[in-house]
Amino acid sequence: MALTLPGQSAPAVGFEVPLEMLAACHGRVQHQCDTLLRLAAHLQIHGADRPAQEAALAVMRYFDTAAHHHHEDEEQDLFPALLESMAGSDAVCLRELTASLRRDHRALEQRWAALRQRLLQITGGISAALAEADVPGFVQLYERHIAREEAELLPMAARLLSEAELDRIGLAMCARRGPQPRRVRRLH
Repeated sequence: MALTLPGQSAPAVGFEVPLEMLAACHGRVQHQCDTLLRLAAHLQIHGADRPAQEAALAVMRYFDTAAHHHHEDEEQDLFPALLESMAGSDAVCLRELTASLRRDHRALEQRWAALRQRLLQITGGISAALAEADVPGFVQLYERHIAREEAELLPMAARLLSEAELDRIGLAMCARRGPQPRRVRRLH
């Protein structure tokens, strides 16, 4: 199974290919981090104008939902499946990797909570200084975290997990997000 690398164009992925979906989510996280960095610069010049408010709201919506679900997908489904795949083996390196990634998730969530408060002020038209929320630190932590997942976690999962286990993970990811809207085909 080949994973799509960030920066490469790829067709949309769904829950039937959970590892590719997790990798695609990394690209969306990076896009939102880029938006945060641009927003910080925009605020210095334009204040909390309408575009700043809309950008802050979009970033909040993403990190409050999709990024949160991404961490749950890993911690509740992927990490346990990987550890189970190593049952009876010495999985020390895998335990260390998943524990380290869980610590990253907690640190990211803590930083997000502080950053979210600043963004909430911006959505209300208040020019809060994002610099005080350490946007670069948040972005750098996410970049390091994503790089590690893509270099170590996802390739390991692709090697170790069976198709049946990947299907189970994909179904759990889908269920976590609730009912998905049906796509309607339009006749031309």
